Formats: sequence, C-alpha cells, structure tokens
Amino acid sequence: MKDQEQSQDPQRQQPPSPKMGEDKQAPPLYPKPRPPSKSQGGAGRSFCLCIFIFLLLAGATALTVWLIYRPHKPRFTVVDAAIYELNATSQPFISTSMQFTIVTRNPNRRVSIFYEKLQAYVSYRNQQITPPVDLLPLYHETKSTVVLSPVLGSETVPASAEVVNGLMMDEAYGVVVLRVVMLGKLRWKTGAIKTGKYGIYVKCDVWVGLKKGVVGQVPLLGAPPCKVDI
Repeated sequence: MKDQEQSQDPQRQQPPSPKMGEDKQAPPLYPKPRPPSKSQGGAGRSFCLCIFIFLLLAGATALTVWLIYRPHKPRFTVVDAAIYELNATSQPFISTSMQFTIVTRNPNRRVSIFYEKLQAYVSYRNQQITPPVDLLPLYHETKSTVVLSPVLGSETVPASAEVVNGLMMDEAYGVVVLRVVMLGKLRWKTGAIKTGKYGIYVKCDVWVGLKKGVVGQVPLLGAPPCKVDI
C-alpha cells in the first residue's frame, strides 16, 4: 500500500499540462500607450475654437474702427517763397539760401497726427541743391492748420553741369522751377489708440519769379497742392 501511495504522489504534484492550442505569452516589457480620451480631444477642439473666435472678433473690430476713423492724408501747400542767395557760377558747386512758407492741413475730424524725424530740402531737375534740414517734431490736431517756414540752404553743395547751366538759363529768363521736399515719419492717433510709424514723402513743385541780382521775397507764379505719399 505504501508503494502505491508513493507512486501516486508525483502525479498529484505535477501541474496540469496545457491544453492543445494554448500558447503561453510573455508579459510586455513596456505598457501600451492609452489612446486619448474623448474629454481631452474635446478640450483641444474647444481651445482652438476659442482662439479662432477671438481672432475673428479682433479682426472685425479693427476693420470697424478703420472704416469709422480711417484717416485722410494731410495736405501741404507752398504759399510764400524768399531766395536770399543763388550762386551757380562756381562750378561744380552751388551756394543757395531759400525760405519757403508751407501750410499743412489735417482734414480729419477724429484723427490727429504726430510727425517725427522730419527733414526738408530743395531739388532742381530731380537733383538736390540744398542739404537736408532737420525740423522739429510736430503735433497736428484734428481739423487744424499749421504753418512751417524752414530756411533751406546756406551751405555749398556739389552740383552737376546740367544743374548749374539750367539755373543760369532760368534765372536769365526770370522763372525757376523748384521742388520743396519733406520726408519723415508720422503716427495716427484717435482717442487713446496710436498707430505705428508710417513714412511720409511730400513733393511741392513751385514756379518762382527770379531775376539776377534780386534777393528776398519772390513772387510765386505757380504752386499747386503738394503730392503726399504715405
């Protein structure tokens, strides 16, 4: 009896053999990433939608403000001129001293203008005949008019033979066509809102009556409104 019990014990201790078709799989080394939950995807879509709506409202607000307060260009006109020196006999240099009275008008009812880094000079036949002169910063209130009277020149500058000969011929004829140029930066301001800087370029063509030997105030034979580019 003892021998039979001992022969049956090993069979009892052996674990049951796996069934046919069943394979043992080793546990994965790294856990599989979980797919994002529906709540996380919905939060991302809601955030993108909020950003889109904000940008849309900001663009609509900016467009509305621009349509209501859109600024018009300032207007410039030369109303007076004086020539104290115009010496073009010492080629290739020219010595000039001129003064022009310029009236500028801000036509906007709600928008004021700040001018910065303004400069002015005179050109003849698209060639500069006076060095640039720095002008003071200027604040232009709504619906206001400002008068500028810069003195330009008073220094010797190089000039081409075309400029020297042309000035001598025009002076002998009695009519000289000059161009007063102003350039710089401006800002628009409405209420507490101030825009960035914009470049401004003003060209004023004037016909002055000038005779050799005459200095001081000269008649304006033609002075159309200046061309303003912003």
